[in-house]
Amino acid sequence: MDFDIPSDLQAYLDELDQFIEDEIKPLENENDNIKYFDHRREYERTDWEAGGLPKKEWEELLGVARDKADKAGHLRFAWPKELGGKDGSQLWLAVIREHLASKGLGLHNDLQNEHSIVGNNPFIVLFKEFATPDQYERYAPALMAGELRTGFGLTEPNHGSDATFMETRAVRQDRDGKPGWLINGEKMWTTGMHVATHCMVFARTSGKDGDARGITTFIVPADTPGFKVEEYLWTFNMPTDHPRVSITDVWIPEDFYWGEIDNGLSLGQSFVHQNRIRQAASSLGAAVYCIDESVKYARTRKPFGKPLAANQAIQWPLIELHTQAEALRLLIRKTAWEMDRMPHKQIEWELSDKVSMCNFWANRLCCEAADQAMQTHGGIGYSRHKPFEHIYRHHRRYRITEGSEEIQMRKVGAFLFGYLGPKRAEFEGL
Repeated sequence: MDFDIPSDLQAYLDELDQFIEDEIKPLENENDNIKYFDHRREYERTDWEAGGLPKKEWEELLGVARDKADKAGHLRFAWPKELGGKDGSQLWLAVIREHLASKGLGLHNDLQNEHSIVGNNPFIVLFKEFATPDQYERYAPALMAGELRTGFGLTEPNHGSDATFMETRAVRQDRDGKPGWLINGEKMWTTGMHVATHCMVFARTSGKDGDARGITTFIVPADTPGFKVEEYLWTFNMPTDHPRVSITDVWIPEDFYWGEIDNGLSLGQSFVHQNRIRQAASSLGAAVYCIDESVKYARTRKPFGKPLAANQAIQWPLIELHTQAEALRLLIRKTAWEMDRMPHKQIEWELSDKVSMCNFWANRLCCEAADQAMQTHGGIGYSRHKPFEHIYRHHRRYRITEGSEEIQMRKVGAFLFGYLGPKRAEFEGL
């Protein structure tokens, strides 16, 4: 086994670093844009009078950075080649996302809204794997041009992790002689609907509560009558673009869905598996940043005439975090490598427990590292003049979203005890 970063991947990391220095850092410091990253960041990013949404100027700046990254060939790195990308592997993406997050806050990589010069867009692979030929022909041009932007409507006010109990329903209904679907229900935390053109609405089309089958993924245009953003929910980390959406007698044509009728949860699993492994790598990178900054501070801060780092009470918590980060890095990269070695749809059945391990551990580690960084830095660490409070507030949500820690641990348990996954046949034979 070879644990070295391949030379071509290291060359790409170096290329990204140079691109950041040449193109992104000057933009970050132009016209006081640094206000979005220094102690003013939450205030300057948030339109407090417009429901707490991101300010237009902030999102426009992110758009300029993405355009630069796209022209340089970085933004679509993870996309399939037939959709204008580079077929970036999960392993490369894991290394890249850790590398970018370990640099701290900046225009190169702002995870509050999944902005990065190397984009994370799980909808692209999801679309490639699950769209029918007709759907591919209809949506692919708009997707590649950035004209189709989708929200993810799975969670509901009364149902979060228990997605198979969702109350949103879709029934067949003809209108003006055309077959279609009538959808009614509600969705929560449907991120990005203030700019989305469509929403992926998961709705039960057959079966009963608790059945994995019987749920379909519909593509609902955001301007469809009856589809309404009711409110944007203010969160621990602002700005907010996470709304509650009502779906009242929404009618769409029969073929406005992705994948197969009654098998929509497979799309949801595709989305979270991609998000979870990349999110884990980013959380690891942010944790490493917090650890490294704390070590530097402890070496230079000299209360009572000697460096903080001379005290074992300062060393030991950081040693624990550093050890966990080293072990987690190996698990993330091994899991990403295994994901690259199997068909995308097979991950759910063979490897989703490992993906969950990476994700819940990384998100928890990042919060612990940010908290320890505040403690090590003392008063200045608690202030917004350091980024640790921002990192904590942002990454704390990942211990709930994309499947809470408890739900992901349940998945690990199901694989470990043979209720799901490769061990199932073994335990059924006992």
